[in-house]
Amino acid sequence: MSNLALAQGIIVLIGVLVYALLFRKKSKSSLPLPPGPTPLPILGNIKDAPPPGAPEYEYWLTFKDKYGPISSITTLGQTIVLLHDEDVITEVLEKGSMKTAGRPRFPFAAMCGYDRFFALLQYGDQFRLYRRVVHQHFGTKSLVAQFADIQDVESKRFLWRVLKDPDNLFQHIKTEAAAIILQITYGYEIELDKPDPLVTLIEHVMTNFSEATVPFQWAVDFIPGLARLPDWFPGTGFKRIAREQRALHDASADVPYNFVVNQMSNGTNQESFASKLITAYRNQGKEADDQIFEYIKWVTSNVYGGGADTTVSSLMSFVLGMVLHPEVQQKAQEEIDRVIGSDRLPSHSDRENLPYVDGIATEDIIVRGYRIPKGSYILPGSWWLLHDPKRYPEPLRFAPERYMEPRNEPDPSFHAFGYGRRVCPGRFLAQDSLFVTISRTLAVFTIGKAVRDGKPVDVEWKHTPGLIDHPVEFPYSIVPRSEKHAEMIRRVEVDHPWKGGSSGEALQGVEILDKLRK
Repeated sequence: MSNLALAQGIIVLIGVLVYALLFRKKSKSSLPLPPGPTPLPILGNIKDAPPPGAPEYEYWLTFKDKYGPISSITTLGQTIVLLHDEDVITEVLEKGSMKTAGRPRFPFAAMCGYDRFFALLQYGDQFRLYRRVVHQHFGTKSLVAQFADIQDVESKRFLWRVLKDPDNLFQHIKTEAAAIILQITYGYEIELDKPDPLVTLIEHVMTNFSEATVPFQWAVDFIPGLARLPDWFPGTGFKRIAREQRALHDASADVPYNFVVNQMSNGTNQESFASKLITAYRNQGKEADDQIFEYIKWVTSNVYGGGADTTVSSLMSFVLGMVLHPEVQQKAQEEIDRVIGSDRLPSHSDRENLPYVDGIATEDIIVRGYRIPKGSYILPGSWWLLHDPKRYPEPLRFAPERYMEPRNEPDPSFHAFGYGRRVCPGRFLAQDSLFVTISRTLAVFTIGKAVRDGKPVDVEWKHTPGLIDHPVEFPYSIVPRSEKHAEMIRRVEVDHPWKGGSSGEALQGVEILDKLRK
């Protein structure tokens, strides 16, 4: 070991000991914590964190088997409580939501500015304001119905991109998700068949966000005092990374917001979530209030951050599911052919008549005498609750029919979209986007295993770590079901001719985007 590495190790160890001794909280309650592994002196359960790269839900599920439906660990005075029981989750996160609507604090993510994301925003006046505004625009099925035309066109363009360039399916999924959310939020139309600089910027931010929120990855998350050390101090390289990520995050909110403001000034804007908020404020007879405009900038940014990446994860999981379960795909295509025929694409209005296809979209989504200290991280075992064999027989089998007669297994949305005051306000928009994209993809394409050297390539479920996990990219095959289906895809060029994207001159001269173009 080098002298520098040894010095860094000693410094970190001293920091751990000092932090634990000075800031560890001792409860006056006589009630025990939920059961868990035996902690080390001072350090607590620091050795019981998930191993790097392992899916967190799989690791935490072992606690259920060892300690029961409610368990805990404590590291340097910070308690993490794990819930693997629906009744307990309802009691703690639904009925007790006044006390549990907060969010764990991720010091490194906060240094990057991600604490302004809705997912990490602490419960308080700002959270309630953001949530109320988002709910007013996206919180019911009737409200999101106004976006059906955007989803219709962009899902057709997605099919066109896949037909033209099937080898980049995962990028096309990201492009479609971005196209829908950016148009709804900012009235911004992305480039048709080349990388869009704004999409590239936001993809960087979402990747960084996912990495910044991996539990136990950043030392500053469990020793916050490290953030106050000078930059030249050994082991503080995370501060430079945080500054770089914060600059990108700021730009991801500033650039599209300024785009809307400039378009409104020129009278060339499309109506959008951002333009509606700006207009509503100006109609009150007010012109310039930096605080209000800052709020509008970040609430609109949150709509993108909360919608695009989760949709990408679900659609990638759908593709993986079809590769692994061709019998499910065949049954879904039989339903589409029987109900819709082969002369048109499925639409939102067909959802009730396509219960098996809708079931595929649904399959994709993937206290009691103990003391839960104030400030504890509460991690509901949503994966387990969506795979509990008592509620979902054969939970690992891809079975869209489980939600249909006669099985009628519980709707997984309760666990998939969050709990209590933190339930996802954009869930109806997400469900609509998933249905229209999945149903149309099944209508015109056949997805299967990739073939190499004449042999099919096996794949397996593997996911990336982070707050929003994605399937690790995998080989696949996707081909049109027939030439007739290919022609149906190409109709988008006539029915919805491309008029040019929004980036062009509107985003020229934005330094950070110019760098991404190179």
